[in-house]
Amino acid sequence: MTENTQQQTAPPSELPTQYAPAEVERPLYERWVERGYFEADAKSEKPPFTVVIPPPNVTGSLHLGHAFEHTLIDALTRRKRMQGYETLWQPGMDHAGIATQNVVERELAKEGKSRHDLGRETFIERVWQWKGESGGQISGQMRRLGDGVAWSRERFTMDEGLSKAVQTIFKKLYDDELIYRAERIINWCPRCLTAISDIEVEYQDDDGELVSMKYGDGDDTIVVATTRAETMLGDTAVAVHPDDERYQHLIGKQIKLPLTNRTIPVVPDTHVDPEFGTGAVKVTPAHDPNDFEIGQRHNLPSLTVMDERAVITAPGPFEGLDRLEARSAIVGALRAEGRIVAEKRPYLHSVGHCSRCKTTIEPRLSMQWWVKVGPLAKAAGDAVRDGRVKIHPQEMEKRYFDWVDNLHDWCISRQLWWGHRIPVWYGPNGEIVCVGPDEQPPTGEGWHQETDVLDTWFSSGLWPFSTLGWPEQTESLAKFYPNSVLVTGYDILFFWVARMMMFGLYAMDGTPPFHTIALHGMVRDQFGKKMSKSFGNAVNPLDWMDKYGSDALRFTLARGANPGVDVPIGEDWVQGSRNFANKIWNATRFALMNGATVEGELPPVEKMSATDRWILSRLNKTVAEVDANYEDFQFAKLSEALFHFAWDEVFDWYVELSKTTFFAGGEQAKVSGRVLGEVLDVMLRLLHPVVPFVTDTLWTTLTGGESLVVADWPADSGFRDEAAEREIELVQRVVTEVRRFRSDQGLQPGQKVPARLTLDGTALAPHEAAIRQLLRLQPEGEGFHATASLPVAGATVALDLSGTIDVEAERKRLTKDLGAAQKEVAQATAKLGNEAFLAKAPDNVVDKIRTRLAKAEEDIARINTQLGNLPES
Repeated sequence: MTENTQQQTAPPSELPTQYAPAEVERPLYERWVERGYFEADAKSEKPPFTVVIPPPNVTGSLHLGHAFEHTLIDALTRRKRMQGYETLWQPGMDHAGIATQNVVERELAKEGKSRHDLGRETFIERVWQWKGESGGQISGQMRRLGDGVAWSRERFTMDEGLSKAVQTIFKKLYDDELIYRAERIINWCPRCLTAISDIEVEYQDDDGELVSMKYGDGDDTIVVATTRAETMLGDTAVAVHPDDERYQHLIGKQIKLPLTNRTIPVVPDTHVDPEFGTGAVKVTPAHDPNDFEIGQRHNLPSLTVMDERAVITAPGPFEGLDRLEARSAIVGALRAEGRIVAEKRPYLHSVGHCSRCKTTIEPRLSMQWWVKVGPLAKAAGDAVRDGRVKIHPQEMEKRYFDWVDNLHDWCISRQLWWGHRIPVWYGPNGEIVCVGPDEQPPTGEGWHQETDVLDTWFSSGLWPFSTLGWPEQTESLAKFYPNSVLVTGYDILFFWVARMMMFGLYAMDGTPPFHTIALHGMVRDQFGKKMSKSFGNAVNPLDWMDKYGSDALRFTLARGANPGVDVPIGEDWVQGSRNFANKIWNATRFALMNGATVEGELPPVEKMSATDRWILSRLNKTVAEVDANYEDFQFAKLSEALFHFAWDEVFDWYVELSKTTFFAGGEQAKVSGRVLGEVLDVMLRLLHPVVPFVTDTLWTTLTGGESLVVADWPADSGFRDEAAEREIELVQRVVTEVRRFRSDQGLQPGQKVPARLTLDGTALAPHEAAIRQLLRLQPEGEGFHATASLPVAGATVALDLSGTIDVEAERKRLTKDLGAAQKEVAQATAKLGNEAFLAKAPDNVVDKIRTRLAKAEEDIARINTQLGNLPES
């Protein structure tokens, strides 16, 4: 089974009568950390198992998504540590450029200042001060959850070592001509005044207006539609599909652009869908990504008509207006000229917003720094195609390939002050020099450094190896790279995961950053709805941990974790998991008080009862099932298996079936006590990675061992006893059937009933005492009169119910229920037999009626059986 601890079992008196998570969890976690259980030794000869934490933002606090992901990673790493691996769960935080800068700028605004009042260097000092005082509260919350991370190795994407890694790889990419500077369309936030990445754009349906307007005059008229009328000031063409017969006479012609003194060409482009709208689109290359591509293909000029704050800069009556003010004014001016053909208002359409400040983003032509992703993305795709990296679940591979095979060059520059400043210097005569970490930047008059900083994803893309000391060839890098597995949400597969794949393969000579990518879904509320403060369904996991304990939250999250599938969660489910933790506590305490022990070797099988052999057989099958599910990242299945084994088989059956043995005492009680101790020992080990606090407390009391964190993971001994399993299944059938009958007859669970058990010649005979105990069945005694006889599992249970129930009242109640069920059958049958009704009724209505009919027929059969079992009055 497991190794024998050979230590004195602690007395059950050490366990309080009730489990109080708030009194146990914090001091227990600190003890684990003080003893160094979570640290990883690069010099160890144990095989490595490495996982990086997806670095939370320094501005962040623990939300349910974090709690979910951290629970899964912690379960994996705790199990691997118990299996004898040198386990590193690498912690750290992301500097979160825009989010952190916004936080500090808001603090400054309260003082009536802006970052420009401070200047760049002083502002950055202020951000570091904020980080030291207020940043990183999530670290304490991770401790609360029980995260077994190597705290001594905690990293920050702006610390000295990671900054060196960023500068090193930038220089390497630049020298390899994979980084360049160019003017292109980017997502621009007019409030944050910076380019933002695709992942920082949140799309939502907004009420806007769709305006159709006439360009040109007479036979040269063409109608285009837009939701952004203000951008027409920057139009440099109208595009139509080259095969659209309606516009063949216009292709190549110049037409008048309203409200301006310009004419623009009509160009043919296959990007245009002739079936959508009028089949003609306005082209604004400086303010729309698709239009920019059309402009590139047709050598169109790009006219920027808005500044960085989305204020109109085009000369004329609209100059100086905000984009929304200009939109209304331009539509009004077009209407006055009779050029508005149609207006649809409100017009619901998808609009991108800055995820930080919720401002509508503006596509904008801008000079930025870019990564040429072509060769990097190909390598990232090849690593999965050739099997070096596995994606789990496998069906997510298609989404991964759809992304990496179609990646556009990556805009990596941000117009911020907080972040890794781009290591490029500009000279007075147009010189551009990229400086590595060990190189001196050029000096002299006219030389200045690039003011932009790098996208946060640039530094977090280095996370699997920069945290281990790269570019230095450290012992940790040699020991713990590549990572064993990456556990992360499918929602950032395209952003963070793809970038880590590209950078890891590039920087580490073709070695991918991890062997397996295990993708999980998003946490949603119990109705499957996305959690959001605006929806009023957001939950602070700390509240649930305070109320029910961290184990309860962890078990609830793990129990819902099917690979790549969203996870619904509700408070009543967490409460149910709290009940499970209490059940483990109370049952273990009862077991300790009744002789459960791990002292000495397991007794020989021949000395064990069938019940003992049954539970040991089921125990080993559970070990095998849990192991298989861990290897397949099936957290929900392994949690479900552990729940049912612990609650149903150990507590509800084995402990109950063994009570008569324990109460009788003697040699057999000692045998069962040792078996029960073994079962609890292994069960607590199996449960520990998911519910670490309650299990460690119980296990150390049971075994006297140091801690489950550093205990051995249980192995399947191979012991199986199918005969014992079949025998106990018969006992379970008898008990279940008689309990159901008792319930049907209205008997209270604790109500005792005289009974005669005919078990001779069956495997049930040795279990009569246990069956009677479980079913509250008294010996038959004098005057016994069998009023009901239940044949089950080859045995007969005869019950004397005379005097225990009011037979006439029960017959009257059942007869009334029978009449109601028969009436339901008649009504449902009539409807389903009515062809006219079936022809008109919706399918879901017909299905409901069929379900009601089936239920009523089941009720009739059940009630008739109950009536037949009633004793004669």
